[in-house]
Amino acid sequence: MRRVYLDWNATTPPLETVVDAMREAARQSWGNPSSVHAFGREALARVEDARAAVAALVQCDPRDVVLTSGATEANNLAIRGAFASPHTAAGVLVTSRLEHPSVTRVAEALERELRARVRWVKVGSDGTIDLADLERALEAPGVRLMAVQAVNQETGAVQPLTEVVELARRSSVLLHVDAVQSFGRLENVAEEAATRSLAAHKMRGPKGIGALIHRPGAPLAPVLVGGSQERGLRPGTVDPVAAAGLAVAARHALTTPARWSGLASLRGALEAGILRLAPSARINAAMAQRAPHVASVAFPGWAGPELVAALDLEGVAASSGSACSAGTAEPSATLLAMGDVEAARSTVRFSLGEDTTSEDIDVALAALARIVRRVGGPPPQ
Repeated sequence: MRRVYLDWNATTPPLETVVDAMREAARQSWGNPSSVHAFGREALARVEDARAAVAALVQCDPRDVVLTSGATEANNLAIRGAFASPHTAAGVLVTSRLEHPSVTRVAEALERELRARVRWVKVGSDGTIDLADLERALEAPGVRLMAVQAVNQETGAVQPLTEVVELARRSSVLLHVDAVQSFGRLENVAEEAATRSLAAHKMRGPKGIGALIHRPGAPLAPVLVGGSQERGLRPGTVDPVAAAGLAVAARHALTTPARWSGLASLRGALEAGILRLAPSARINAAMAQRAPHVASVAFPGWAGPELVAALDLEGVAASSGSACSAGTAEPSATLLAMGDVEAARSTVRFSLGEDTTSEDIDVALAALARIVRRVGGPPPQ
């Protein structure tokens, strides 16, 4: 059976050059980067090379890159940092239910801890935030931070960052952008944001390492304590082996947006084929600008996780939502925010990548055709 991977939003297959760099680092640069002897200095060189590579990708000074375990930690650092001072009254955090759980759950936690009041911005049926409601939210007193993602991890909807950045500027409000699904894929990476998050494994690098990018003066405070690494913002020994992989992945990502934009035609062929096989299916966020590689498809009458399992048995890897929410019985928070309760339970996300071919699309459609023939359509409600 030929296996086809269409879950690139969950994680990307590491580049061979990334694996090679990490293998070499594991042999030669395994020291503690905080040690002052030669072994430590060699490890530190790997860490600083990764920092420089990330800075080149995101267009900032290397000193403004904090290496983390991934984007979840970076999002926590950015949001909690804005509300860390114990000497000020609780401020307002402006965000939406479209955000990744590492943003929405932090927002809920801050509210429980009485550190922040959360203003949830309205979401349009197209999967983008309501800019008029965002503007109203920013007019309220005490707004300290707004968090707006670059690209939605489930639907691929591209958020209106140009307008968001302008609203942040006019309101003098800090902006955090979860840019995990955009680095290496889209050109606009919201350079004007106070903070941005990045994960290596979303751009052909290793898991377990990422970065928080911050502008000078952005309020930051450690989530963990116990060490002085990363200027005390992220205590714990930085892994030089993972850093070696991140460096290669970040440099690769500088060259890839044009290749990812070319996936739009493959995505279009996949969606057209699905609609022929399942005429009742519909494309989520179809009216929004979408990242070119994401097809989020609702199959009314189906349970999304069951269809994902059936596709897996046919050798096709897809998902029913954000990988960080997999294994839960909860419907998609993103699609619920868009007002589509049925889609929230019946959606399958297909996410393509730079290695995806037209043959892969044909295999996926043939697998779906076999599933439809076998069961004769969706089960009764």
